[in-house]
Amino acid sequence: MSNLKKEYDRISSEIEQAISNEEEKKIVMEKISELAMLFLNVMDNITNKIDSKLKEMEEKHNNLDNKLNKIQNTINEIESDIYEEETGEYDFEIVCPYCNNEFVADLSLMNEENTEVKCPECNNIIELDWNDDCDDDCCSGHCGSCHSCGDDDCEEDEEIEDEDM
Repeated sequence: MSNLKKEYDRISSEIEQAISNEEEKKIVMEKISELAMLFLNVMDNITNKIDSKLKEMEEKHNNLDNKLNKIQNTINEIESDIYEEETGEYDFEIVCPYCNNEFVADLSLMNEENTEVKCPECNNIIELDWNDDCDDDCCSGHCGSCHSCGDDDCEEDEEIEDEDM
């Protein structure tokens, strides 16, 4: 900015030395001042536009940075799900056969000693069958894992018999 001031002063000095008529010198100096103000206004407009664009770019950058952080958090969650150590603890969704309350229980698959769970709604004890096998007298054909248990009421038995024919 100081170079600009020096150049302006130099040009003004040369005009004052070159023009002897005071009236003409005054008019020329006023016109140079007007011209300088026009240039300053143009520079102000350009600066304002640049500032506006920089703010816009900064906002877009912040939005992209937020989106990137969300994506990174999702990736981190996926990685932890994939690479987490197996603890043997799993969440099981259980429907109580007494009150039809659906709840989640944390049970260990490795520990088959967990043979019972208490329903949090009706407080009845629900027996767990880890083997998923069906004995002849276990389900009367109404369990989801029934495969030809021999009960006459078992719908799956009837379907198997129909397919055999």
